[in-house]
Parts: sequence; C-alpha cells; structure tokens
Amino acid sequence: MSNPVVEEVERHDVSSAVAVAGHPVHAMLVTFPIAFTVGTLGADVLYWWWGDAFWARAALWSSGIAFILGVIAGLVGTAELVLVKGIRKRAASWTHAIAAMMLIAIIGANWGLRISDHEAAVLPTGLFLSGLGMAFVGIAGWHGGKLVFEHQIGLMLSEND
Repeated sequence: MSNPVVEEVERHDVSSAVAVAGHPVHAMLVTFPIAFTVGTLGADVLYWWWGDAFWARAALWSSGIAFILGVIAGLVGTAELVLVKGIRKRAASWTHAIAAMMLIAIIGANWGLRISDHEAAVLPTGLFLSGLGMAFVGIAGWHGGKLVFEHQIGLMLSEND
C-alpha cells in the first residue's frame, strides 16, 4: 500500500539549484564554518589550560571567520530551500535549516562577545558558547547528512554514473 503524502514529496526534483559543475555550493561551503567553530572551541580550551593570550586572539579570529563563512553558507542553503520545491517539501530540510540558523546565531554571539575584550570573554561565557556551537554543529550536520544520504538532496546524477 502506498502513501500519497510520501508519493507527493518524492515526485519533486531535489537537484541543487546553486551548483558549480554539478557540485552543490552549499555542501562545499559548510565545511569552513564547521572547521572554524571547532577551532574556536579548541582555542578556548587551550587558553583555559595555558592562559596564553595567543589562544584568546586565535578564538576571536576563528569565531569571526566561522560567523562570516556561516552566513555565506546559510545564504546559499536558504537559496536552495527557496528555489527547489523538492527540498522545501521535506520536513528534514526545515529541521536542518532551523538548527543551522541557531548555529549561526550562536557563533555570531560568540564572536560579538569577544570583539571588545577577547581575553575576558573566554571564561566562562566564550567557552560555553563554543561548546554550545559544537552541539549545534552536530545537530545541523546530522540533519544535513540525512538530507544527502537518505533523501539524496543536492545530488545531480547523470545517466553515466
């Protein structure tokens, strides 16, 4: 017995609308804010352990770069969500989008906290926000992976594949 709701969702194309040579741009961009978010947490932990101002400065730069690149990746992801009906129709797309927006807000707050005094911002609030950011990297990444591997979102397969 077939489910008409599932059939309706599955009949829409889920190919990427924002791609370069068949490669989805959003998938290429998200690796950078993820890496810089991990780097921010790492720098915070090293500052906490050693108290070297270098690590607080590294966390300032890392959080800023994570935020800027996260916004860019988020804009491309939002374009995919808006432009591709097959992506919009899947509930997992909205879960991923909300988790990713929360992540961008957290890393933006983390960066904003550090701008005026990057050393004083690390403990405890900066470290907490870095950890929270990592939690949302996991949540957004899990749902993004589900979109690619389970729903095959963004895959542009040719008949030669």
